[in-house]
Amino acid sequence: MANQKTKKMKYRLEKFVHGTISTAKYQCRIEWRNGQFIADEPESNGGKDEGPDPFTLLLSSLTTCTLVTLRMYIDRKGWDVSGIAVNANMYQEVKDGKTTNIIDRDLIFLSPVTDEQKIKLQAIAAQCPVSKLLEGDVKIRTYVYKDSPDAKTVHYANDQITIDWKPELCQHSTRCWTQLLQVFDPRLRKWINVDGASPERIREQVAACPSGALLFHYNKDVQQSETKEITV
Repeated sequence: MANQKTKKMKYRLEKFVHGTISTAKYQCRIEWRNGQFIADEPESNGGKDEGPDPFTLLLSSLTTCTLVTLRMYIDRKGWDVSGIAVNANMYQEVKDGKTTNIIDRDLIFLSPVTDEQKIKLQAIAAQCPVSKLLEGDVKIRTYVYKDSPDAKTVHYANDQITIDWKPELCQHSTRCWTQLLQVFDPRLRKWINVDGASPERIREQVAACPSGALLFHYNKDVQQSETKEITV
């Protein structure tokens, strides 16, 4: 761990997008920072079509980003363009055994726009953040939380708090040390400094660990629990 870089990780969203599914086919409840909505599959895939499907959500993201980016640019230029529309769809093309996903995006201007303006706006659309993300180098990291009480545990404590580290469970998401280096520093042998931040800030960071390798508790809570067990 000692040779790890210490560049701070900063997620684009303050809160994770959170999704859940129960036994209903195939309705997913998606929670975002300001509300929630239902995503579903079309009836042809066994769903009830009561919300957008994953591919529609993907295309909606591109469409929204394109429209916002164009509106920002038009407003900054002071152009008189009252309305813009975008159509988006996708398909797959297989050539020489290689599959390529192709997204078509049509820009439609609902008020008069010169050809020169159209050419410029076409170039601006290609630079919207979601366009660049989809055409860039994207990696998807998937983690799963494990609850293994018998795993080897290293304790780091002061008078107020204890952090339990279970190295066997660590999946190296790097959230701990890239977001709170003054507490979690992989360059050091004793890499967790429980005095490096406030207990509440440390508790918040430990809660972001997706693997179960880090656990946090206030010492007083454990003491109270042990007292109750003795009393019983």
